[in-house]
Amino acid sequence: MKFSPSIALTAFGLFNAVRGDAVPWERINKNDSMLLILDLQVGLYQLTRDFDATLYRDNMLAHAELGKIFDLPTVMTTSAQQGPNGPLPKEILDMYPSAPLIQRQGEVNAWDNADFRAAVKATNKSQIIVAGIVTDVCTAFLALSLRAEGYSVFANIEASGTTTPLIRDTANSRMQQAGVQLVSLFSIVCDLMRDWRNTPGAKELLPYLDRYMPVYGYLARGHAAAVLEGEVIPGEMAVFNGTDG
Repeated sequence: MKFSPSIALTAFGLFNAVRGDAVPWERINKNDSMLLILDLQVGLYQLTRDFDATLYRDNMLAHAELGKIFDLPTVMTTSAQQGPNGPLPKEILDMYPSAPLIQRQGEVNAWDNADFRAAVKATNKSQIIVAGIVTDVCTAFLALSLRAEGYSVFANIEASGTTTPLIRDTANSRMQQAGVQLVSLFSIVCDLMRDWRNTPGAKELLPYLDRYMPVYGYLARGHAAAVLEGEVIPGEMAVFNGTDG
């Protein structure tokens, strides 16, 4: 059989169409979404070796505070917290004094716990934002179970942690193949906010970002300083305008 470029291109196009439709883009909608704080426990925190320790602590707290900033239904759960896994950090518990906290006694996969399933279903939300420790077990097992139940799952890759980058990447690949959307903290924030003029918008989010994402917070600080100072230094306008003078 002679090779036909047209047949090859057609096959290539069909392949791309199948791949492109496999996981269609879905926006996070704050009216359809809920937040899961999954096993972000003080003992399990010690297993997170794929992040800088200070950065990861801040990522955990930033993930947890999404529920407060965007008024999302929030469910918390811990795995055998009476043992070495420990409780959730006090900062997170203080954020949600009345939110459901499901203390699992032995189930590794949170979805195997009837009380946890009931708490998730009671929110009546179809989109779930989740992060947990460890990525390859706590996050992956639950995310895959939620996908099997028909939920849209958005895994915050900056607030899930595990023992090595190799294990993290393998777990993320496994979830992605099942249609879990891997997202950063900033992408979650921007998708929920949609427009800086909204509420919550710039007024609420800039202080949050300054606390948890200083690269953006200091961008705002730099702009505010320039405005308040009321002048620019020699050469600054040239840089701004892309000219030599």
